[in-house]
Amino acid sequence: MGNPIWCIFWLIVLFLFGFEVSCVCAFFYAVIYPITVCIPKLSGVSDILLKGAQFAHYCAQCMINGRAPF
Repeated sequence: MGNPIWCIFWLIVLFLFGFEVSCVCAFFYAVIYPITVCIPKLSGVSDILLKGAQFAHYCAQCMINGRAPF
């Protein structure tokens, strides 16, 4: 079990930023990912958007583990 202060920190980050970032990135990922078939150079952008879409999961995982952000 990690430090409870970091758990609270990640909970705040999750509610203030995590859900919003994930939703915005998921929308653009769903738009850009099919286009990568025609334009393969967009695969780097789609990979970044996928990581952004998984940001809420990352915050929740860090909150459960009590991991420091740096």
